[in-house]
Amino acid sequence: MKLNQVLKGMLIVIPALALTACSSTSGIDAESETVVNETATTGGVNGPEVGGIEAPKTPEEIQREKYAELRREHILYFDYDSSDIRAEFAQMLEAHAAFLVENQSTRVIIEGHADERGTPEYNIALSERRGKAVQRYLQSLGVLSSQMEVVPYGEEKLLDSAATVAAHAKNRRAVLVY
Repeated sequence: MKLNQVLKGMLIVIPALALTACSSTSGIDAESETVVNETATTGGVNGPEVGGIEAPKTPEEIQREKYAELRREHILYFDYDSSDIRAEFAQMLEAHAAFLVENQSTRVIIEGHADERGTPEYNIALSERRGKAVQRYLQSLGVLSSQMEVVPYGEEKLLDSAATVAAHAKNRRAVLVY
């Protein structure tokens, strides 16, 4: 393959110092000089480079980002036949509480769930205890009770219907829904 075939279609940027020594003003050199001059004066052909610095975010953008982050981590799990909140979920609940305290017009539904073991009545009661435990925890962190609603589902909305230990563990949960 010939060199001119390889170079055809490629934009070649020649440093400004190299152009000052060249006296040619052919169409290609003039075009290259324009590209070089744009690069030297603006920081790039497409405009100035900011160097990785982003423009400051608006409060609305910050709130949307927080909301999106909270939605990624919104499920906490419980031990068998328990409504005690495990320590591993404290930081997640603190983040939700901070968001809700800052945004008092925002409401959250706390869904309580249970696995299919036990009677439907028992599982509804257990899932309600789980939801109320989360509600009390959030209230202790300053969230208004008017911002929260507990909805117990019992065994109605299983995440995993398999009759395995892992499936039961997935189904014993509370979900924060904004």
